Formats: sequence, C-alpha cells, structure tokens
Amino acid sequence: MSVNRLLRVGTVAVASLGVLALSACGSDPEPSGSSSPEGSSSTGADCPQGTLNAEGSSAQKNAIEEVIAKYNEKCADVTVNYNPTGSGAGIKQFNASQVDFAGSDSALKTEGADGGESEAAQAAKRCANNPALNLPMVIGPVAIAYNVDGLDKLVLDGATAAKIFQGTVKTWNAPEIAKLNPGVTLPSAPISVFFRSDESGTTENFTKYLAAAGGGAWTGKPAKKWTGTGAGKEKSAGVAEGVKSTKNSITYVEWSYAVDNKLGVAQIDNGSGSPVELTAETAGKALAAAKPAGTGGDLSMKLDYATKEAGAYPIILVTYEIACSKGLPAEKTALVKSFLSYFASTEGQSSLTELNYAPLPDAIRTKVDAAIQSIS
Repeated sequence: MSVNRLLRVGTVAVASLGVLALSACGSDPEPSGSSSPEGSSSTGADCPQGTLNAEGSSAQKNAIEEVIAKYNEKCADVTVNYNPTGSGAGIKQFNASQVDFAGSDSALKTEGADGGESEAAQAAKRCANNPALNLPMVIGPVAIAYNVDGLDKLVLDGATAAKIFQGTVKTWNAPEIAKLNPGVTLPSAPISVFFRSDESGTTENFTKYLAAAGGGAWTGKPAKKWTGTGAGKEKSAGVAEGVKSTKNSITYVEWSYAVDNKLGVAQIDNGSGSPVELTAETAGKALAAAKPAGTGGDLSMKLDYATKEAGAYPIILVTYEIACSKGLPAEKTALVKSFLSYFASTEGQSSLTELNYAPLPDAIRTKVDAAIQSIS
C-alpha cells in the first residue's frame, strides 16, 4: 500500500480517535475558519497586509513551508518568514521578542531549570504579562531511521533503541538486535549514531520515549539537549543527510525527512506482541492515548510513549505554534491570527497529508481555532 494511501486511511483514523480522546471536553461551535472571506472552501484566511516572522521547530519545516505557500495564494500581501532553527532556538527568540510566534515540538515548560524562571513565565513577560498559548498544529511521527546495505526491515524495541542511542549496544549484530530480527543477516559493523546538536523538541520527544519505554537503559533525563552517544548534526535535515551519506548509521528524525531521504525506518515492538510499522494510521492510534495537559487556551497534550496498544506506533510528536494570547501590537495580532487561522483550517491541514504528516483531528482542530480567535 502506498504512503499516500496510508495517510488517507490514517487521516480518518486520527480524526475518529481524536474525537474519542477529547469528547469529554464538551462540544464546540464550528470554528471561524470554516468558511473563507469569499464564502467558498474552508480556508480560515482573513487577509491583512504586512510581514510575519517566526522561528523554531525544524520538524515542521516541510509542513509550514507548504502552508505558507497555500496561504499566500489567498493572502498575497502577507509575507511569512519561517526560520527552522530548532525548537529551543525558536522559544528563545520568541521570548526575546525577536519573532512573532515560535514553533516548538514541546510545550512551554512551566518549571525553570535549577530554580530559574520557566519558559512559560518568560513568554508571559514577552506577551506584556499575558499568557502565551501552546497551539498544537502539526502531528509528526518520529522515525528511527537507518542506512544499512541489504537491511530492508529492522525491528527495535524501547530497551534496544535506548541501548543503541546510549552507546551500550555498539554493533549491528549485537545479541539484542539479533533477537528482535530472527533470520536476518546483520553486519558486524559498528553502529554510527547521529543526533541533533541543536536544542530540539524532536530530541526531547525521542528521549521521553527512550525513558518511558527503555526499561532503565536510557540514563539521561528527557531534554531538548542530547546526552547520549553519537555525532551531532544540526536540525532534522542535518541528521537525515548524515545517515543518508553514512553506511551502517542510525538516527531519530521526523518521518517526512526519512521518507524524503529514502532511509530505512525501523518497526517498533511496543510490547503488544507484534512489531508496528510507522504509518499515519499507527501514529493515530498512539495519539488516541494522548490526554489534554493544559487548561483554557493552553492546549498542550500529554503523550503516552510507553503505550502497549496493539498497532500503535509510540514515537510521535506534536509541534506547537507558540503565540501571545494578548500583548502584541494590533497589526501583528491581525497577522498572527490570519496565518494561524489558515494553518488550523481544514484546507490548511489537508495540505499536509502528501508530506507525511497527519492532519489535526477535528475535535482538536476546533479547539485550536477557538484559541486562535481568542487572541486579542
């Protein structure tokens, strides 16, 4: 079955599961993005004029660039610049008032490191003492991507993945890997690991998986900064290119980058009894285990990386657009609302399916749109 076919199936699965996961939150009115200014298709576009600057997650680079292109077909007088420097850099630039919104693969932290000020508190200051919103916008599965000649299928579980990325499993024919791949010829070559050298929400999500599913094999704490083994490369494009150009290598990277670079993608044994292939449908099953973690306009979500549900691919991330609820100049507020409304619209989300992302379930999309419309 083709990737696009799987994505279409996964879209339905994700939408259905999202409704189940969030039904307890009550019903919502139809989002304001349900009709365009011309009264035609669902675009969410209300077109001001000006320039919007944003920065952050490289995992959503392909998604947001596609949405910007589609948005500009509706709103030609708005320039949207997005710099995919990584989630950590995006949050720092947002809190320093250098960009109008940020993209991050993890929600703003509400506790500071070593007793310092939290990301959420810094963001509130940047927003003229108003809360910043975590708006889930892009669902991107994280692939364990590899490049090994002749290895067309690879199965890993949480513990073995943790040992590989920790550096305690060092060769491809190690007993832990061989046990999960009976009958497969594995080379005796050393495993070359690539990791994100920049502060990355993808790193934080992946290390959350290693910590939750690794059975203690991962010794570090989940964080945007990598603490395991390997060679560092900047951004998602960097680690994908590192694996593509290096035999017997492995990395963690957002799914679309693995597909674009024609890398092998490991199936994950989540403990349910059968390895799970990464598809939009299997990622959707994992999303069903997610629970709302925020209140009001804060739409951060708590993912279950250790799920043992049959057919659920457990390594997923949600990219949030982080924006001020209030506090920006009026002209910037209009630009932020216009672009994010389109991003969250059915038209904006549907443009992501061909890029190996899963669109937001309607139950979540409706709440995101309502939060965007509340920005003032």
